[in-house]
Amino acid sequence: MKKYDIYGLGNALVDMEFEINDDFLWENRIDKGVMTLVDENQQHELIEQLDAFEGNKASGGSAANTLIAVSAMGGSSYYSCKVADDDLGHFYLNDLKAAGVDCNMEGKHKGGITGKCLVMVTPDAERTMHTFLGVSSELSPYEVSEEAIRNASFCYLEGYLTTSETGKAANIEARRIAQENGIKTALTFSDPFVVEFFRDAFTETIGDGIDLLFCNEVEALSYTQKDSLDDAIEVIKTFSKTFAITRGVDGAVVYDGSDLISIAANPVKAVDTNGAGDLFAGAFMYGLTHGKDFEASGILASKASSIIVSQFGPRLKLKQYQSLV
Repeated sequence: MKKYDIYGLGNALVDMEFEINDDFLWENRIDKGVMTLVDENQQHELIEQLDAFEGNKASGGSAANTLIAVSAMGGSSYYSCKVADDDLGHFYLNDLKAAGVDCNMEGKHKGGITGKCLVMVTPDAERTMHTFLGVSSELSPYEVSEEAIRNASFCYLEGYLTTSETGKAANIEARRIAQENGIKTALTFSDPFVVEFFRDAFTETIGDGIDLLFCNEVEALSYTQKDSLDDAIEVIKTFSKTFAITRGVDGAVVYDGSDLISIAANPVKAVDTNGAGDLFAGAFMYGLTHGKDFEASGILASKASSIIVSQFGPRLKLKQYQSLV
């Protein structure tokens, strides 16, 4: 029996989430609904303006949110990341530990600045992110733990890492180790912006193929450069043995290697879509590693996502995670 259900690596970012209005985005010339990489000065200026809005803070990053969900639901996970020896870095590691996620950074964080992600949520539940990666941009193969990968059922790769050469190299190294040791590989496309501008980096990351892909419909069409989801699915089958594609209010479609399965959405009033895809991936992989088939795992993931979008913030309360299973 493996020590970890999921090993993952990704950007370690302290999520600072704010409820804003559309005028704020327009006045600050911010592209709505996507993730934008910014430098520290740009982010600091924006933080000063966001002080007028109510916000909250949590350890985040796409893969971290996924692994936290796995552990909170009763599974086990390990996270390779990079934070600095500053207040936010200590906050991040303490929050991760409290969530039950093992980490490579215990006692190893050094100088620099811990990354931050400003998540701005508008009344239509759309989330817009401005990210300063900080020391997380230096994540490299050095942070990859071969021992943890060998002791996991899945090796989960975060798509955001493709935006840096060292991050991409870390993903590729983790995939190599996993494949050489018979560990299943999973990848999330993470964000439409990243897929559009770093398509070649994703192709390098995928290499000769992966076992499981997570993406939404927009990302699937963008990466495959197809106009219909049916055509995109046929392309995805050539490099991923299985996959799960989320479709918002239309639910999701999952592929178990032989059959396409439609997963119904759970109608709710959405107030914040931040973290929905991350939780979908976490619940789905929790299901697969705890005896559920693809359909049951998809139903679980869809239910979890419907709960997260109906409240503010990228994480559920512990009792909510546990009630799902």
